[in-house]
Amino acid sequence: MRDLIEEVFVETFGDVQLEDAATLDIDAGKLAFSTDSFVVHPLFFPGGDIGHLAVCGTVNDVATAGARPLYLSVGFILEEGFAMDDLRVILTSMAQCAREAGVKIVTGDTKVVDKGAADGIFINTTGIGLIREGVALSAQNCQVGDKILLSGTLGDHGITIVSQREGIGFGTTLETDAAPLAELVHAVLDAAPATRVFRDPTRGGLASALNEIADSSKVSMLVLEEDVPIDQQVLGACEMLGYDVFQVANEGKMIAIVPPDQAEAALVAMRGAPYGADAAIIGEVVEGPAGRVSLRNSFGATRIMDTLVGEQLPRIC
Repeated sequence: MRDLIEEVFVETFGDVQLEDAATLDIDAGKLAFSTDSFVVHPLFFPGGDIGHLAVCGTVNDVATAGARPLYLSVGFILEEGFAMDDLRVILTSMAQCAREAGVKIVTGDTKVVDKGAADGIFINTTGIGLIREGVALSAQNCQVGDKILLSGTLGDHGITIVSQREGIGFGTTLETDAAPLAELVHAVLDAAPATRVFRDPTRGGLASALNEIADSSKVSMLVLEEDVPIDQQVLGACEMLGYDVFQVANEGKMIAIVPPDQAEAALVAMRGAPYGADAAIIGEVVEGPAGRVSLRNSFGATRIMDTLVGEQLPRIC
């Protein structure tokens, strides 16, 4: 185990403290702290792998609090017999993503379980970030008139995973959207300091995320379907499989709800940030029953955008 840690993990990650707890030197301030576990199947997929996904997922969760992600811990559960070459690929992917996100992997843990007791590898990542001064984001902050922004196309990650898992060839170039979004979040905060809330629409997709926010703020929301960026390949795959694209998981997209007078500035900032080129204003907070999210199509017809019940695509992250 010691050889594994020193010759594989430390060699890849660099300056890791081999202690039970990492000692972190940070300026005084408010911290954001988040943890998540990743059990995605398959482990490798177009555009990423479980390691890249694990770093992105926790970096983004910390960033939604308006924090600059600083440090990550990583925990690994490895199945006996897991290929060392695959492990090195995953670790290298994590290290590269951490460097891009500007975070340090500083501590972790590794356990090996019997053959058949795990599906290759499971990863837990925990992140700490420093919340920028004056930021007080909350899903309870939304007000009538606020605009809803989305940083890019919906459903790319979920459809990529299901296509790989089921061996479905759509004849497309689909790949995961997993990406670290801290720079995008802070670009929006620079342009729109009164931003109400950020949320990454992972499990349950856009529909579930907006329903959670609307319920917390006791407001209604209206989304304009024709303004929502969706890759036509993803839309076609959803129609073929019977999925609602608004409920499909994303791992590299961000929702921002901002006051109307700052919406255009926020949109420009989002489009100018990494991974935000396809950003759009997709709707607004409106008068209506508390917690209701509606979707209006190009013909003017409106339907309820329901939160996802159950798990449409298990082991998506």
